Amino acid sequence: MTTTHPTTTGPTTPPTDSLAAERRRQKAEDADQHNRRADGTLRPWYSTLIARIVMIALSALFLLPMYWMIASSLKSNEELAKFPPTLLPQSWEFGNYVKALTAMPFLQFFSNSAIITISVVILSVVANFIVAYGFSCIEWPGRDKVFYVVIATLFLPFPVTLIPMFDMWARLGLVNTLFPLILPSMFGSAFYVFLLRQFLLQIPKDMLNAARVDGASEWKILWKLVFPTARPALTTVAIFAAVGAWNDFMGPLIYLQDQKVQTLSIGLQTFRSVNAQDVSFNQLMAASFLVILPLLVLFFIFQRYFIRGITIGGFK
Repeated sequence: MTTTHPTTTGPTTPPTDSLAAERRRQKAEDADQHNRRADGTLRPWYSTLIARIVMIALSALFLLPMYWMIASSLKSNEELAKFPPTLLPQSWEFGNYVKALTAMPFLQFFSNSAIITISVVILSVVANFIVAYGFSCIEWPGRDKVFYVVIATLFLPFPVTLIPMFDMWARLGLVNTLFPLILPSMFGSAFYVFLLRQFLLQIPKDMLNAARVDGASEWKILWKLVFPTARPALTTVAIFAAVGAWNDFMGPLIYLQDQKVQTLSIGLQTFRSVNAQDVSFNQLMAASFLVILPLLVLFFIFQRYFIRGITIGGFK
């Protein structure tokens, strides 16, 4: 009579451990590939060190104006007049920010800028996405020729269209309102169309044709299939549109005369001109930092999608 003994097996590797090991292996392969030249030979150890030192130096150079603005906003007028200047505030004057907020209708200017920026971002993303889809995912006669005409509009300087646009909005009775700064976004931008088109050209045609065979309409393919794929490029367009609308100075200067509808860019200039005889640079720096703070927050939140949209959209 034979007895059977149960076979013992070693402990199984949890799926999470295998995934972690696979990630470590992939990171090691990426690091090894990064340390090699195009011909496969290893780079010398000092080449990476030199590249990092150069990048750190350039980053510090670009961050220096930002640092100087923040440091100046926290100094007193007496400390700003000292020479040589101090690197750090001797007394931290946080009251400069309160004075900057009360010296002008900051919240009103902020709300106007926010309304314009949010509206421009939504309209720019939707309009340019639809146009780019037509230039990349739909075949129609003369498509590329029309696209070249659209790209040619990039070479039109802003002063050429300034007077006709102002005359049109004046005839419509929309001068001194926010509409001349918002409605043009409905008609797209050649640069945004180009950026989105380059990204959408990478979508496999077989996938789109399969959806058409299944009976999906172009509108359904646009929003259900292509839109989720194009989120990195759309995020890039949204950031570009937000920065352009938020920092726009010429448009509000031309179309907005009433203080109730003016934006932060005009408010800063008004703050400086009103106090031209005795400019408080610490308050001016505090107001300037408050103006750019939303853009900094926006970029740090979406920088991953922004960089991915730029890099992927540039290669086909």
